[in-house]
Amino acid sequence: MSRGRFRFFAPILGAALSLVLASSTFAQDGAAAIDGLSLPGISGFAPPRSDEPLATSALGDVTLTAQLTDKGQDINRGLVWRVFRPEAGPDGKLPLVASAQGGTSMFQLPPGSYLVHASYGRAGATKRITVGKQAKRENLVLDAGGLKLDAVLSGGVRIPPAKLKFSIFEADAGSDGERALVIPDVEPNTVVRLNSGTYHIVSTYGSVNAVIRSDIRVEAGKLTEATVEHRAADVTFKLVREAGGEAIADTSWSILTESGDPLREAVGAFASMVLSEGDYTIVAKNRDRIYQRDLTVVAGRNQDVDVIAAEDAAIDPNEGAD
Repeated sequence: MSRGRFRFFAPILGAALSLVLASSTFAQDGAAAIDGLSLPGISGFAPPRSDEPLATSALGDVTLTAQLTDKGQDINRGLVWRVFRPEAGPDGKLPLVASAQGGTSMFQLPPGSYLVHASYGRAGATKRITVGKQAKRENLVLDAGGLKLDAVLSGGVRIPPAKLKFSIFEADAGSDGERALVIPDVEPNTVVRLNSGTYHIVSTYGSVNAVIRSDIRVEAGKLTEATVEHRAADVTFKLVREAGGEAIADTSWSILTESGDPLREAVGAFASMVLSEGDYTIVAKNRDRIYQRDLTVVAGRNQDVDVIAAEDAAIDPNEGAD
């Protein structure tokens, strides 16, 4: 069986060898004719015209760095970089081309003009740069510093952080007489990064009237720490049948200032709030009966206040009505 196969393929193999030899002869002649078909000769490759690379990049490298002051060290973390085209788009906004986070960053951009913005917390700076084919380095000086805020009670008593918050405003009021809010609800002992300048700080202890306002200056390259003192106290009210008794449920509370202006209202067996030092009138209403008590709040002296629901002390809300 194997011999029969060899004899069958032998003529084909001989024909293939003849074709290869014929092709070699035609290629050596440069141009030859096969049954009337003319084939051109093989031409050589053209030598390069210069030593320049065959493909070049259309992008330029730019490295961006930022410092707090003009002689400060590079900021190595916490930066947010944004690169914009200087011409506004159809929506009126500058098109964002690239962005990065961290410290020193390198961008590859098509040659042209750009606006670069670096933000570091609430501090920031913008610079126009030009990108070319040659790599370059651009520095931005933020002129910024840090601010850390805290508050205490009289005598240096610590205030529970959950009851304390700060708001940072611009120092100068606008045309409407209001200051622009920079950062709301800043937690105590938190470092806030700001451009250098003076800021109006509002410290709020509790949620009623214990508020301290002050102007604080932030210096570039420095951490400014400021502690304010609140003259206030945490007071808890309850309506009782007798001193030290159980609180009566379903009681409505009203806190009046010394001049009689309503300050705060609450509902429940207990009413807890922080009040600035001063004189107040406490009004408790339960089952159409009204009871009241005068109270003096002393700074730093937290207290529980009992309002006695004595019949002879009750005020009839309908008294004097026609």
